[in-house]
Amino acid sequence: MPVPELPPPQSSVPGAASHFGMHVLAAAARTFGAEAVPGSPHRTPAVPTPPSASAPAPPPPGATAAGAPAPAPDLDRILRGPSGLGTAGLRLILREDPAAYSSPASSPSADTSGGRPVPGLYHHPVPEPDPVRVEEVSRRIKSWALDEVSLYPDDWEEQFDGFSVGRYMVACHPDAPTVDHLMLATRLMVAENAVDDCYCEDHGGSPVGLGERLLLAHTALDPLHTTKEYQPSWAKSLHADAPRRAYRSAMTYFVQAASPSQADRLRHDMARLHLGYLAEAAWAQLDHVPEVWEYLAMRQFNNFRPCPTITDTVGGYELPADLHARQAMQRVIALAGNATTIVNDLYSYTKELDSPGQHLNLPVVIAEREGLSDREAYLKSVEVHNDLMRDFEREASALAESCPVPSVQRFLRGVAAWVDGNHHWHQSNTYRYSLPDFW
Repeated sequence: MPVPELPPPQSSVPGAASHFGMHVLAAAARTFGAEAVPGSPHRTPAVPTPPSASAPAPPPPGATAAGAPAPAPDLDRILRGPSGLGTAGLRLILREDPAAYSSPASSPSADTSGGRPVPGLYHHPVPEPDPVRVEEVSRRIKSWALDEVSLYPDDWEEQFDGFSVGRYMVACHPDAPTVDHLMLATRLMVAENAVDDCYCEDHGGSPVGLGERLLLAHTALDPLHTTKEYQPSWAKSLHADAPRRAYRSAMTYFVQAASPSQADRLRHDMARLHLGYLAEAAWAQLDHVPEVWEYLAMRQFNNFRPCPTITDTVGGYELPADLHARQAMQRVIALAGNATTIVNDLYSYTKELDSPGQHLNLPVVIAEREGLSDREAYLKSVEVHNDLMRDFEREASALAESCPVPSVQRFLRGVAAWVDGNHHWHQSNTYRYSLPDFW
């Protein structure tokens, strides 16, 4: 069944979006006395059509911040979006009417009643994700997982529901104009976790032979260009296991909504992710605990970077490739990915201690390499995260000051929203995470 047409651009901004990213842009806002420089034109994403699930075919080419600081006088204008000649296409798209959704039956989900934040962790609270959108995304992603890609057997259903990916993606993408846009990120998130679980960790994963598995799965994102004789064998291989089916389907949807440069950007960041998986696997095979700086280098690759880097596609606009490639923007994105990944290390610490074998995370590596107690290493890891967060905010603010282009401003807000939403999901997902007794 084809998805509905995406609505045309409108001038109104979703109310929730204006609350995100203020802490990043507030310092920069005072510098804008003139109209912002026009950016790139808006691309209305094509209508994605579901890929066939049966016929093989290649895919298309410190303490918690109590609240945001009071905005400077010009900040409200910036958050409302650009105005003036050439900027209309950069405004947010009007969100669709929630009444258009069917009324799905509720499915089991994680305990989202709150959860305690890591004491001393620098973060920004966010509003509870829109429950209507959460329910709709949750319904659609489960249908996709079961009906389109046969992602998991029946006995994994509780874990899939407990992941609460709908809440996760709605919290991370408050400016997504429609549920269809949110689904672009949600499918990719689920597919990436399937690769991690089935190839690397919880559900049969192993460091042995990981390179081959990742390379073949990567061809579902970055298709093989080969001879007619061998093309059918490769196309058939994309249906060989759940991770490849999920990658192929998620990327098929994504490239129909993204520009060629946005799709290639994602492929590049997924290659980075896979390189990080391989480094961690090599250490596992050697039973080696890396130096702290080496671990952080690995985590710059094996991290959440592919998620915030698609914030413009999910938002229904495009950050031009030359602006995305700027060294300052790359530093902002890298710091965001690094900070959010240390959040995962901290919240998943007890979960990984209860798992078989040794799982490398920042507290474990610091304890081993710097001779600290478990508690001391954990608390030092909190400070590492806080330093990364402050660097991220400082660099993003400096970039906003130096490059007052509408698409840059919106992209920085989107990355900041992803950082905050990622923490909110980790804190509130008490089905998956609990904190150590270090306080």
